[in-house]
Amino acid sequence: MIRVVVVDDHEMVRKGIISYLITEPEIEVVGEASCGNDAVALVIKEKPQVVLMDLLMENGNGIEATKTILKTYPQCKIIIITSFYDDEQVFPAIEAGAFSYMLKTATAAEVVTAIRKAARGETVIEPKVANKMMNRLRPQETKPHDELTEREFEVLTCIGEGMTNQQISEELFIGIKTVKSHVSNILSKLGVADRTQAAVYANRNGIIKKIEQ
Repeated sequence: MIRVVVVDDHEMVRKGIISYLITEPEIEVVGEASCGNDAVALVIKEKPQVVLMDLLMENGNGIEATKTILKTYPQCKIIIITSFYDDEQVFPAIEAGAFSYMLKTATAAEVVTAIRKAARGETVIEPKVANKMMNRLRPQETKPHDELTEREFEVLTCIGEGMTNQQISEELFIGIKTVKSHVSNILSKLGVADRTQAAVYANRNGIIKKIEQ
């Protein structure tokens, strides 16, 4: 038997999940809670294999409850089941130790499958959440202009607008020698030969628009 605890602050949701789970012969619902604080006490007492955990609840949210439970009972598999998949919820939940992450749009059968998999040590991640995780882990492409300083960005913007060194000096209130030094650094960092190429680079990469915003 897979011992399960269901945690959700909406009674109808909680009861609905439980009513389906109790029809599964290999699943035993050993308790339910409506907040994170009650969930911690219940899980420590009943020691279920799997917990279905909502995230946004009063009197202890799902993230804090997950952290506390796993400190005391690390072998527990916590499946987050929520309506939210924004970064502010997903990553803190995963970092807290959540084993799986599902949305409440999942079918009852999918929830049961996730419970069975959790009991076997297999994770289930909602595809939208998996994409977020992959995007965060995937190395971000860097471009030459990422190396520019804030002042060099400003100078490059002026170059893109066709300003001369003297005009840039007056626009940014810096000396002409300083402008020339910045221009030299910009050309070197961008890997271009002259001001014209630097201006073309800035326009092609949206740098001017970025600075204006």
